[in-house]
Amino acid sequence: MFNRKEIRTLKSAGLALLLSCLFSSANIFASPANDDKKPAVFSEKELQTAAWIRDAARTDNLSYKILESLTTEVGPRMAGSPGDALAVAWAEAKFKELGFDKVWKEPVTFPSWKRGIEKAEITAPFPQALVITALGNTVATPQNGLTAELVEFATLKDMLAAPNEKVRGKIVFINHKMQNSNEYGLVVPGRSKGASEAARKGAVAIVIRSVGTDSHRLPHTGVMTYDSDVPQIPAAAMSNPDADLVARMLKRGKPVSLKLEISASAAGTYTSYNVIGEMTGSELPNEYVLIGGHLDSWDLGTGAIDDGAGCAITMAAAEFIKRNGLKPKRSIRVVLFANEEQGLFGGKAYLAAHQSQITKIQAAAEADLGQGPVTKMASFVRAEALPLVKQMHTILAPLGIEAGDNNAFPGPDMGDLRMAGAASFGLALKADDYFDLHHTPDDTFDKIEPARINQAAATYAVFAWMAAQAPIGFGSGAELLSVIKAAKK
Repeated sequence: MFNRKEIRTLKSAGLALLLSCLFSSANIFASPANDDKKPAVFSEKELQTAAWIRDAARTDNLSYKILESLTTEVGPRMAGSPGDALAVAWAEAKFKELGFDKVWKEPVTFPSWKRGIEKAEITAPFPQALVITALGNTVATPQNGLTAELVEFATLKDMLAAPNEKVRGKIVFINHKMQNSNEYGLVVPGRSKGASEAARKGAVAIVIRSVGTDSHRLPHTGVMTYDSDVPQIPAAAMSNPDADLVARMLKRGKPVSLKLEISASAAGTYTSYNVIGEMTGSELPNEYVLIGGHLDSWDLGTGAIDDGAGCAITMAAAEFIKRNGLKPKRSIRVVLFANEEQGLFGGKAYLAAHQSQITKIQAAAEADLGQGPVTKMASFVRAEALPLVKQMHTILAPLGIEAGDNNAFPGPDMGDLRMAGAASFGLALKADDYFDLHHTPDDTFDKIEPARINQAAATYAVFAWMAAQAPIGFGSGAELLSVIKAAKK
């Protein structure tokens, strides 16, 4: 099972093309045929209010303070750890402190995992210690470690093409370098699938080059999964400088041996919670705009970028609207999802609990790609709502936000909601430095720039208020679900 955030590049390739073809050929989202019918639009007063939110929230929102609180008072909050429970308690208390009208929890149960010891060293021909980290869900090595010869492959694809004899009894080293943020979806399968594919060829372990764009001696962790039909072998990632070091050793033409010591283990079933805060709508309180981020983080840093920022951005957006006495027609619901990192468990649990209420979701948008700023807004709404989206684009343009298409992906935890027919928006966050930091010890609060996170919070405040205030629904339910089903054919 892939983490949807980790395959964001891959997810758009098929569905986006199919939807694009469908829209252009069937003209499903074309303007209404009746030219006499005036489109539903925001009033001039509503546009003025939205513009005021944009400008005022940019300098007067609490996103920076909320994130400081989370990273200082809780810190690392890996799913199933003591930090997870602290984060849930923090979120409940913070929602109440911020004045949300309703605050509640919904259970999310999943298998948990503990990291333990993680060490690696080259034993021959040039003995040196390496900086590694265990990949999420990996099994342990034998108690005294595991030593074997390394075999290098440039990519997962190259390993798959190699004869089994080249891999059997060795430690696979996938040296796939990620050049920029756009390549994440191309590189991450080596992390998520590499262990089982290597085991299928007889490997005794796998170590990958970290999936990240930095050159720091800080390895990137991340989730991986095992196939049920092959042995489970230990899996780790080495820092990018260490991957360069090992590659240089291998170029000298001598066999390179690695000793790997990992004591990670499964830790049983754990129940955490999606923590939810809601500002109640004035006219249609049972309909809501859904925003949020994921509350869990990996354990190496304090989860400031991934995804404390997303939690703080969306909490601050709703708080700003409430604090300034704005009362949109629909409710604004902020969900802090549990355990996104190890398999989207919080998002799946939310869908299961609210499957019958998809039509109540006016629009969904998740913040899960760092601190911002927001650079583009795309939508996934019915035809009649497109004039409203155009007005939203106009309001947001002064923040440097481009207009996207009508094939938006709302974010990893909300992706299944979209596939169930929820109207969705994609607020793209600038990610040029995101993969330098995420899943590493370097994901800490000092990397947060107030101007960036404030712009993102202001954008979410405008989006949430305008979507909640819209004169018509954006189409969640059968209308959008039929488009998705048609695109799958």
